[in-house]
Amino acid sequence: MKILIRNIDTLVSCDDSDRILRHVDLLTDGGRIAKIGTVSEQADKVIDGSGLFVYPGLVNTHHHLYQYFTRNLPEVQGFELFDWLTALYEIWKNLNSETVLYSSLAGMAELMKYGCTTCFDHHYVFPQNADGIIEAQFEAAERLGIRMHASRGSMSLSKKDGGLPPDSVVQDVDTILQDSARLIEQFHDPSEFSMRQMVLAPCSPFSVTADLMRESAVLARQYGVRLHTHLCETKDEERFTLEKTGMRPYAYMESLGWTGPDVFYAHGIHFNDEELRELARTQTGVAHCPCSNMKLSSGTARIPEMLELGVPVGLAVDGSASNDASNLLDEIRVAYLLHRLTWGEKAPTGYDILKMATRGSARLLGRTDIGQLSEGKAADLFAIRKDRAVMLCAEKDPANLFGTVGYHQPVDLVLVNGRETVRDGELLTVDEEEIRRGGCAAVERLLNA
Repeated sequence: MKILIRNIDTLVSCDDSDRILRHVDLLTDGGRIAKIGTVSEQADKVIDGSGLFVYPGLVNTHHHLYQYFTRNLPEVQGFELFDWLTALYEIWKNLNSETVLYSSLAGMAELMKYGCTTCFDHHYVFPQNADGIIEAQFEAAERLGIRMHASRGSMSLSKKDGGLPPDSVVQDVDTILQDSARLIEQFHDPSEFSMRQMVLAPCSPFSVTADLMRESAVLARQYGVRLHTHLCETKDEERFTLEKTGMRPYAYMESLGWTGPDVFYAHGIHFNDEELRELARTQTGVAHCPCSNMKLSSGTARIPEMLELGVPVGLAVDGSASNDASNLLDEIRVAYLLHRLTWGEKAPTGYDILKMATRGSARLLGRTDIGQLSEGKAADLFAIRKDRAVMLCAEKDPANLFGTVGYHQPVDLVLVNGRETVRDGELLTVDEEEIRRGGCAAVERLLNA
């Protein structure tokens, strides 16, 4: 199907030349952008682009979609990471595929309504006798029409062995590796414009054994998939790693083969100067999660220094229970304000952070076909209308407005892989009321259990 967006007011490309184009047409053909400029050929559908600001689809690089159903629980408000996790594991050990299906539908629906077209999810809780969890995530993504990078996460270090999670969500190394290989073979599609990819993602240094980390790296490289874990999120994690291994978290990861351009960490708050230089040298990436880092009092990542050194950095919402939203537009504004507060004139601009959420995030996922608007790239985009009262004067700087002003309502148009998935702020691919009804039942079952 060909879609033509005619006479776009402003197109913010985030391409290699940082082009900002005015009064142009954009033609999609199937899943790709066929032309940007003046288009004379016919299309199956024509959208009036006058009054629209058009941007590349946002790319989320770290989430825990299952946590959508443990958002805003009064029992854990005010907790920091270790206490927060310990309390919530007692709920999460009751997850099943239905919970994951509806939480994934709800979380990714919210992401998409606010401009996100690709979601990476870090799922690492696999309760005993709970089958079909990753399958449920891919089902949710297919129904919504969003690009999905799922992970076979894992935990192998339980409470009795000095970790945090309960025994019922911990698995042995062989079980994890066998299921990881199965899921890669079943779902991973490395082709251009792929809608489904897999990542191997042991949870963290305090819930995973060294053997599992080491063997996961070997398996991932055997299959050509990426590696992901939480790292340098809190001082508690740093103390845990020093006590258990005698090494700081980055050195521990390095000893296990967990550095390089196929590796990206979530958070990356507590790196020292030498470690930042090593991240840049090895091209190991960081998924920045500003809202979560602030809510859990984890700290402020040194993003301006990472960008200056050339560390690959993407943007992420993190888990819904530590945010408690799935909205990358909010994340852009929070990141902009947080780093302005901390670094002043050295902070990234609103446009820098938009690029972090598009080009930067795509790079962490190993994608060169998404994250920008240029001919031959994926037809993933979102658009907002400038002719609204809430946009008065905000329209003066379309490239920076998500940082400086913010945008606080669902977007007007989303295309994913050349398919229209959101129009006038409403989902076109799924029934939101059905998600709400099914989700309510799943939440009730989970919390009562």
